[in-house]
Amino acid sequence: MSVFKNVIVYRIETTWSQPLEEVQKGLDAQRFVPCGPSQEKSIGWVEPRGEAHGPLVESVGGQWLLEFMIESKTLPASVVRRKVEERAAQIEATTGRKPGKKEKKELKEDITHELLPLAFTRHARVAVWIDPQSHRLVVNASNAQRADEVVTSLVKALDGFAVSLVNTQVEPAAAMAEWLSSQEPPAGFTIDRECELKASDESKSVVRYAKHPLDIDEVRQHIASGKRPTRLAMTWDDRVSFELTEGMQLRKIVFLEGTLDDAPGSGSGKEDNFDADAAIATGELGQLVPDLLEALGGEMQLGAAPAAASAPAASAKAEEEALADDSAPF
Repeated sequence: MSVFKNVIVYRIETTWSQPLEEVQKGLDAQRFVPCGPSQEKSIGWVEPRGEAHGPLVESVGGQWLLEFMIESKTLPASVVRRKVEERAAQIEATTGRKPGKKEKKELKEDITHELLPLAFTRHARVAVWIDPQSHRLVVNASNAQRADEVVTSLVKALDGFAVSLVNTQVEPAAAMAEWLSSQEPPAGFTIDRECELKASDESKSVVRYAKHPLDIDEVRQHIASGKRPTRLAMTWDDRVSFELTEGMQLRKIVFLEGTLDDAPGSGSGKEDNFDADAAIATGELGQLVPDLLEALGGEMQLGAAPAAASAPAASAKAEEEALADDSAPF
């Protein structure tokens, strides 16, 4: 099973309910098949435990683990372009005319088709977690496009399956600004030493802090002047460190020392690694995510508007101190 390092969280519609056997059957119809010789891309579901011809859904402690495979072939653009130019030159030499844009496009498609059997093949595996009790879907993806591909496949495979991105009453950027300005993170969380602040005006200026204390006037001054936090490193309960983004993604997730000791089977043989890893990931994130949602005001109901995205001003005292501090710039 792939490690959950960068996740996007979805809310599964409460109307969806299927037993594990039906989910397995639905996914089996979309089992991954490798690309054919002239096929550019292939997607599908593979065995999360890595055992050939095994189940496509593994249940560990009532949590369902899946794995999505993406295989793609890539051709260097320079090679295709050179071949197109060579082919166009041959046509001009034999017919006396230069191929137009439409013909060159067709040449490119033909050449791509011819070269695909020789192309490099890349594989990407995406860990997926369905929490059937909490109606939550977690996709291990660092960008929305890949997560959307996984969701689309699930919607096609599972009857009545529907999800929506988790949105909160308070926008993450506004909450992060408040936490940094007041230096009062929500209960159970601590602020770490990395963040990014971005101006919302036409300058689009960016300030990044890495391995740097954030409880300084300079940070508060940036926020007071209008910069919005786009990401902030935090730790939950001294057990999981992560980076929260303005788009409500959790990135750079690390399960800290001590979490492994609580996992069932953690002291057993190698064959139990999958179950231990799954128990750690689902157990820790299964507590972290609800706590984070609560810190952001709870989930937003469909049709409701989120709290203002503008960063809240720092307290009057903090703002005065920040504006009065003309120390060396970052």
